[in-house]
Amino acid sequence: MTGHVFIATSLDGYIARPDGDIGWLLARDDPQEDHGYDAFIADKDAIVMGRGSYEKVATFDTWPYDRPVLVLSRQLAGTPVPDRLRGKVRFADLAPLDAMRALEQDGARRVYVDGGQVVQAFLRAGLIEDMVITTVPVLIGAGRRLFGELPGDRDLALVASRSFPSGLVQSTYRVLP
Repeated sequence: MTGHVFIATSLDGYIARPDGDIGWLLARDDPQEDHGYDAFIADKDAIVMGRGSYEKVATFDTWPYDRPVLVLSRQLAGTPVPDRLRGKVRFADLAPLDAMRALEQDGARRVYVDGGQVVQAFLRAGLIEDMVITTVPVLIGAGRRLFGELPGDRDLALVASRSFPSGLVQSTYRVLP
């Protein structure tokens, strides 16, 4: 089982404003640019995300995922999944390793890990193999940070980096043991 991250951050390290707003990110979405999400998700078997990410994505007109989604949330665990997402989403209050074990029992091998707190928890647990981080050239000044405290340094190896005409810079890192 391996965990993989594909996420965008402002230049000052935030993934959302304090209230969860990602308008600053959506404003930079250029359909003419291929940022590699389709290639990234192609070999993933499942997605694990936190409540904040789930609640944001659930507001979209259409559910964007064609893979099973496990939402890690104490608050949502035990509550019913909305009818339109039944069979696509499940809620659980699990630690990262337990979440990976549950997904493995379902046949998953490669898991897309999404959401700031979930990414942080999976990094602390040593469950992230690599990260694709797209930096948006905007300073939003405050919000939800991508990275939080870790028990120690986590060394990364740069695998690739590229820039786009829109000004986005995308770097892929392998998390070293």
